[in-house]
Amino acid sequence: MKTRKILAYLAIGISSLIMFTPFLTALFNSLKTVAQYNKYPPELFPNPIKWSNYPEVWELAHFNTYTFNSLTVSLLSILGAILSSSMVAYAFARLRFPFRDTLFLIVLGTMMIPGVVTIIPQFMIFKKLNMLDTLMPLWILEWLGQPFGIFLMRQAFLGIPREYEEAAKIDGCNPFQIYWRVAMPMCKPSLATLAILTFMAKWNEILAPVIYITTREKYTLPIGILSLKGQWTGGNDQYLVAGALISLIPILIVFLIAEKYFVEGARSSGLK
Repeated sequence: MKTRKILAYLAIGISSLIMFTPFLTALFNSLKTVAQYNKYPPELFPNPIKWSNYPEVWELAHFNTYTFNSLTVSLLSILGAILSSSMVAYAFARLRFPFRDTLFLIVLGTMMIPGVVTIIPQFMIFKKLNMLDTLMPLWILEWLGQPFGIFLMRQAFLGIPREYEEAAKIDGCNPFQIYWRVAMPMCKPSLATLAILTFMAKWNEILAPVIYITTREKYTLPIGILSLKGQWTGGNDQYLVAGALISLIPILIVFLIAEKYFVEGARSSGLK
């Protein structure tokens, strides 16, 4: 038994090291000078360590603007996803109306439609609404209810005992009050899971900003980082790596803060 446990921990340690190696390599590359970054054969450790790459790329690439745009899109998307998906999910989980289960299956079926199929119709709609070259196309769809968010929250609402709902009805609560005052507070783990997944998707999104945004001042952070590639002719690719690592910091912070809720929500909703 001890041998098996030792082998299991050894396998986990080696796997973790393998998965962590690309991050360490990127960190070391971000701290190199131009000469060190372009040196062949490459050196793993920077010497000397150039911490100034981070403040330099922040100033040169206007990361203040890009970060603000990404935060705006991500926070509005989280708010929209939580409100719209939870409302629809509560209706599917608790309310009774004709064709409820059929409509839910149709909603789940839309998850199998590739995102690229809807790009052209969405572009034409946003063009008609004069929303091109604005941040609105990047977050407005989250306010219309997303299939995965609806599925996730429905599973959470189904796990709430009926007795809570019946007690709230006795106290005079209508369906919306039960949803808002009873069901939502009891589904914090699933709400945190939905918030984290939405934040990660919107913070790292590349395709939609490339399609809808043309003005540099409205770029989100991933597009701003990609635009750095053509700004310097002398190399300076270490700035790209530093910018990419900067973009990871908010995701790590959000995940560390909500890790407990994320794990609990994933377990209760049956996510793998």
